[in-house]
Amino acid sequence: MATDQVIAKLEELTHEMRTKLITFCGSFGGAVHIGGDLSMAEVLIVLYNHALNVNPAEIMMPERDRFIMSKGHGAFAMYLTMAMRGFFDYDEIVATYGKLDSAYGMHPCKVQLPGVECSSGSLGQGLSMAVGMALNGRRNKKDYRVYCMIGDGESCEGQVWEAANTANSYGLGNLVAVIDRNKQLMSSRSEDVVKLEPYCDKWRGFGFNVIEVDGHDVAALVDVFDNLPDPLTADKPTAIVCNTIKGKGVSFMEGNIGWHAGALGEDDMIKALADLDAAWEAKKGGR
Repeated sequence: MATDQVIAKLEELTHEMRTKLITFCGSFGGAVHIGGDLSMAEVLIVLYNHALNVNPAEIMMPERDRFIMSKGHGAFAMYLTMAMRGFFDYDEIVATYGKLDSAYGMHPCKVQLPGVECSSGSLGQGLSMAVGMALNGRRNKKDYRVYCMIGDGESCEGQVWEAANTANSYGLGNLVAVIDRNKQLMSSRSEDVVKLEPYCDKWRGFGFNVIEVDGHDVAALVDVFDNLPDPLTADKPTAIVCNTIKGKGVSFMEGNIGWHAGALGEDDMIKALADLDAAWEAKKGGR
């Protein structure tokens, strides 16, 4: 079980990440997928700073865990998290993101960025790639895990469920689907368009070990990742359904369909940063 000091450090990193996300959204000359970036903050921080067996000094070590950002429009959040872990240079990301010939595109490209396991962005394909990586690990008796971040919109795609069925068929206990379940799509709430509920039961129906967790509770996330089944012996893939809030931490963004993607003016950026700081001070005071 992680110590209180470990949890506190991960919470501090999450606050730092959200602050950098908002600051960038207020300075970038275009739209940022800020709503989903904010909903994933705790999950990504816990993954890259606690759960994943990865080393920025040896990015291709064979025993490393693999992470796939299937919801490729979350690329900036992934770049930022990896920069905070030591993979990339934060200032370079901010200076070049989204520009022609930049390594830091609006969707990730493994050719441009060693350390990124796959290119993604066409929704619904990431879990299929993760299944292939997990199957390779299983057949070669490797003890790495393959984690795949999936969004609500992707859960409407048939390929996701075909991949889930394949993962179960091969008994891929080294595969972990991590779902950012903020219950919103690009322009609507998920249940208003495609009925995904009962969501957890769907994953169970495809043979997954399902764990439901508050995706903004760092301690709960750490506990879930620390207690995953053994990747060498488990015979069922795992789905971690992280219940999150799109735009988490910013009062005028939370649950607001309009903030799937957007840019912040100076006044809104100041308000958003003040929201984050107030929440952080309250959290520290509650310890």
